[in-house]
Formats: sequence, structure tokens, C-alpha cells
Amino acid sequence: MNVLGPANPGWERRRDLSAATLRRLSPDIVALQEVPIGSAPQVIDELLGPGYHVRGFSRAADDGVGGALATRWPHRLVDEWDQRCSERAQTFPWCATLLVEVETPIGRVLVAHHKPSWQFGYELEREQQAVAAARLVEKYAPGVEHTIVLGDFDATPDAASMRFWRGLQSLDGVSVCYQDAWETARPGDAGLTFTAANPLVRAGEVATALSRRIDYILVRAGRHGPTLTVTHCDRVLDRPVDDVWASDHFGVVADLVKPDHPPGTWRTPT
Repeated sequence: MNVLGPANPGWERRRDLSAATLRRLSPDIVALQEVPIGSAPQVIDELLGPGYHVRGFSRAADDGVGGALATRWPHRLVDEWDQRCSERAQTFPWCATLLVEVETPIGRVLVAHHKPSWQFGYELEREQQAVAAARLVEKYAPGVEHTIVLGDFDATPDAASMRFWRGLQSLDGVSVCYQDAWETARPGDAGLTFTAANPLVRAGEVATALSRRIDYILVRAGRHGPTLTVTHCDRVLDRPVDDVWASDHFGVVADLVKPDHPPGTWRTPT
């Protein structure tokens, strides 16, 4: 979830609404964007409550705002890749992919929080950033049971960078395949996460933009398909509560479980 951080209007009421919702959901793994990891790291504790292990991106904007990854169980920092891949991409300081490994009840999970360039005309950079992130993940994925990639990708499902992630096309001689949790659980549903129906979008800096789905939870597929089953996927904070909209983005939540029939095996007939 991109929380539209403290520098933006109505933060206190929006923070309280986000915190109430996130604490009710009590997610095991959380990727947050636009949180003050440098200037006010306690905000993440305010949003999630106690019991989380938090890892912020190593770089933040001048006001301390950046991205963070939080896990219910202790995690190990695996790597972080600077995604400022071009001269014009340098203007976004916390453009990066952060990887941690966490031991969970369903096995060891590699989690990548991916934040590419956000600017509308920067799909070239997003393609390059997707390839760099995928290569980085492939370096470590063989050592774990499952891999998920999540974040605010700032690209629609038909963009080349997202087609690459979803296994629909190659880029730069590389191909991977990740299952899009929303597309799996809700085929045919546009699932917009940044929409003009939200007054914070209409009042914001990109008010003329088309409504889009740009926030994702992705499950890495092995040779025979994704290693986790998506049992549920929904949007979070996609409507006002007492006239308060939590953010200009809607969050995305998914339930992932080990499949009863693991990929690469045959189920015994009964």
C-alpha cells in the first residue's frame, strides 16, 4: 500500500484510518510506500502496531520518506538493488528493489519489495528495472521454497514491464513468470488501485491521469507453475470511512497458501 505520506493533506485522519484497517487485517508481510523511514520511523509502528520486524529502503527522499518492508517473523536482509538506472531516473532517490528472506509456517519465503520509476513516460526505465529485479531474485530464489514480489509498480497490466513479470513477454533476452494475485482471484475485474473516483486523486498532482491498476502482489512460478495458491485477493481502503479516504492509492491484500497438489506432481486418483 502506498499510504500518501505525512507531507500530504489530512495525514492525521488518514493515518488513523489506515492504522485501524491494517491492524484489523494483521497481515504477515507488508510493503508500504511513502512512509517516513528516515525522519519519523515510528509512523510504521503507528500504522502496523507492535510485533513486526521492519526494514526500510536504504535511501529516502530529502524529507525522509521512502519504502519499507515489514514481516510478522524475523527476516534476514538478502540484498538491495539501486534501480536508478538512467540519468532521469536519478531524481527518485528511493527507486530500488529490497529483498529479505523470512522463515514462515509454509517454509522459507523470499520477499522482494519493488519500487520502479513512477513518471508516466518512464516505461523504458520500468522495463530495465523489472529485468534487473528479476535477475536479482533469480540469484536467490533457488535457496527458498517460495518467492513473492510486491509493491507499487506504477505500470498497468498491459505495460511491457508488467507483461514481463507475468510471463507474457521477454525483455533484454530474459523471461520469467509470476502469477498476479488479483488477476488469479478476480479474472476480468479491472481492480483499479489509482482511480479518479477517489477525490485524493482528483486533487493530486496527476489529476488528469486515467484510472489504473498499478499495485501488485506477484507469486513466482517454477517450471510447473506458481508454488503458492492465491485463495483470496481484495483491495484495501478503497472507499471512504466517515468521509475520510486513506490514500490516493488503494492497497492490495492477498491470502497465499501451499497448494494441496504441488506443481510438478500428479494427484493420485481416488
